[in-house]
Formats: sequence, structure tokens, C-alpha cells
Amino acid sequence: MFEFLKKLFASSPKVDLGELIQHGAIIVDVRSKGEFQGGHLKGSVNIPLQNLRESFSKLRKDKPIITCCASGARSASAKSILKSNGYTDVHNGGPWTKLRRYKN
Repeated sequence: MFEFLKKLFASSPKVDLGELIQHGAIIVDVRSKGEFQGGHLKGSVNIPLQNLRESFSKLRKDKPIITCCASGARSASAKSILKSNGYTDVHNGGPWTKLRRYKN
């Protein structure tokens, strides 16, 4: 179990999230609909984590994807799910509030 969690939260090579966002990365907010309605990044797509597997058709595999949530835990799970389903350029953005600094 520890190895699974370690792998799930393992840091990948540093990526400039701001640059990815400026170049059109898709931001997927995996919080609940209610959480999303309470505040979110402009232009982000709300796909609650429990609905992610049914929503692959809404996401492009040829663009970078940045997942976010409230703390970074659900977005880490979302990254893992996407990667295991053929999405290669996926990054855990952590809390959506941290990503605000990259959006104009």
C-alpha cells in the first residue's frame, strides 16, 4: 500500500505549468460540481473524479492536460487514471487556487 501511495504522489520532472497553460493546456478540475461552482479557474473543465472514466471523449490526447482539485490528492488520482488510459502529457497541478497565478 505504501509503495502505491508513494508512486501515486511521486513527483515527476519539473514542468512549467504556467507555460503549459499559456500554450493552451486543458485544465481539468476534478472537484465536485458544487465545489467547482464555489470558485474555479476561468476556462477550466469540471469533470468530477468519479465521472472521469466516462468523460474521456471530452478530453484530447494531443494537448497537455493539467489536473487540479482542492488539495492535490484527487488531481493525483486523476493524473494516474488519465495516464493509464493513454493520455501521455498529463500533469498534477495540485490545488486549483495555486494555478490562479498562471491565469490572466
